[in-house]
Amino acid sequence: MINIITAFLLLLSMGLKAQEPQLEGGLSEFMKNNTIYPSYSAQNCIQGTINVGFKLNAKGEVYYATLTKGIGSDLDDEALRLIKLSSGKWKVSINHDTLALILIPMRFTLKGYGCENRDKNSIAMAIRAYKAEKELTNVILNFYRGKEKGKYNAEDEPKILKLKVELEIDDDYLQGKINAGLKKIKQGDKQGACDDFNFVKYMGSDKADALLSKYCN
Repeated sequence: MINIITAFLLLLSMGLKAQEPQLEGGLSEFMKNNTIYPSYSAQNCIQGTINVGFKLNAKGEVYYATLTKGIGSDLDDEALRLIKLSSGKWKVSINHDTLALILIPMRFTLKGYGCENRDKNSIAMAIRAYKAEKELTNVILNFYRGKEKGKYNAEDEPKILKLKVELEIDDDYLQGKINAGLKKIKQGDKQGACDDFNFVKYMGSDKADALLSKYCN
């Protein structure tokens, strides 16, 4: 009888250990309802699977998240944002290992963007170009952060303005960032929204100042 009980407890333990954390409603539905497809990836038909690793505490809250295999565009940031947004929505077993790194693939696809016949080489080139564009965008961000603190060279501003034109960072582009931020506010993603609003601010625009004051200060 002791052996039977021991065997039963062992099987029960193995069964509990095998239970993986589950997202309420499922990951696919969560992504369908909450993905805000990033503008660069949408415009350049960048799609694919991003692998993310994250850790959950005993309450099903995400306290750590990282990319294990990204695409190399702003879609990587969206994957991480979604995982952080899912915090508190995971069901974990009573014996959940809070130090375990949970690995999941996240599939992003575009519909209605005319990407079906898009050349794969042009998409690959767009992904490579993203890194260079991001570095140039950071130059602009750093300039306006410095300007806010009074640490900048005024002679550089015409160059920065020219760079913004080359990168097509205009009012329409910045409004798109603001719209994305407002959607994130509705999702309860205050941090993601404030990142968007601050991006607009440090592109040298005051278009998001009222929203920063309302939601982020």
